[in-house]
Amino acid sequence: MNTHEIAMHIQTHQAPAVLATLIEVEGHSYRKAGAVMLFFEGGTIGSLSPGCLENDLQLRTSEIWERGLPEIVEYNMLSLDDLSWGEVVGCGGKIKVVLEPVQGQLYKLLVQASDRLARGEKLILFREALEKGFAYKLELDPDLVLPQSKKHPKLSHSAKENLAAGRFMAAPAELTAFHTSFVPRPRLVIFGGGRDVVPIAELADRVGFRVAVADWREGSLHNKFPRAEQVICSPMEVVQRLGVVREDYVLICSHQLGRDRQFLESVIPLAPLYIGIIGSKARISLLLEGFEAPASLHAPVGLPIGGEGPEEIAVSIIAEIIQIRRVGSRELPKGADSIEGSRNIFGSGAEQADGRVQGFTEIVAGGLTRERRA
Repeated sequence: MNTHEIAMHIQTHQAPAVLATLIEVEGHSYRKAGAVMLFFEGGTIGSLSPGCLENDLQLRTSEIWERGLPEIVEYNMLSLDDLSWGEVVGCGGKIKVVLEPVQGQLYKLLVQASDRLARGEKLILFREALEKGFAYKLELDPDLVLPQSKKHPKLSHSAKENLAAGRFMAAPAELTAFHTSFVPRPRLVIFGGGRDVVPIAELADRVGFRVAVADWREGSLHNKFPRAEQVICSPMEVVQRLGVVREDYVLICSHQLGRDRQFLESVIPLAPLYIGIIGSKARISLLLEGFEAPASLHAPVGLPIGGEGPEEIAVSIIAEIIQIRRVGSRELPKGADSIEGSRNIFGSGAEQADGRVQGFTEIVAGGLTRERRA
């Protein structure tokens, strides 16, 4: 998710913005319930569709900001030839989107979320329907495993009920409560700063990872990784200098057997979510000699797509890391998907009403709807 980027934008920009949250999906949809997108003057962050809905949503944002009240919008694209859209729409499904002006309490909590995400906290933003608008609450995710020196704050009874319900819509016609997860950008720690690492670091950054590159050779880091954290130190010092933790993803690719082995020895006890090693099977066998390979080890690294050259190899590596990130499994076989339909670019949900919109007070009261604007 791009919630971290959205929170950071809200914190650093005071211009009007509208937050769009996908709360219900019926049929095929590009994104699943819970996806978010931010509209602001001059741009957007995130997406809810392959591009067929965003223009219509963008047209609504000025009015929503001026009125200061959220709205819910429905899109029905089950018809393969919906003339109301003026073209064949390929998504095919029903979705419901809540549009919220980023003002007042929502603005304050998103700014707060940005600070807390920077500290590595995983958060949940709750909304509970009032007569007008929402009541907001930002809580620490109760599923987050914190170091023993830290304790979870207790969730209020209503927050626990909302989370336990796990629902974005309580019933087709009534919106009672929904929530959004705010997750810090995960970090990819790369040991080795050779030229082959550049496309890996660039692609990792583009898909939502913070990147840190470590090497003992000062020249290897020269102007190659402008957006990455960079450290120059011995392999044994990397863990301490970068503060490597269990939630990190680690890639070993210095192509120097002795140095790689020293770094591997220091990182294995930390049990990061992912350890990938670039190299041939013969070289990796020598590198792992005497080690008990953890379940999170992927060597050789990357999904077997037959990639050649640095760019294609980077795609295979980042694809594998994304797979591990999405399923949260340390023992997933290469190429296996534990999420049904995860290989379908348009996703697959339970099953979106022609851009129909309802004012929030009408939603709660079950009132009439407004027709979609062209």
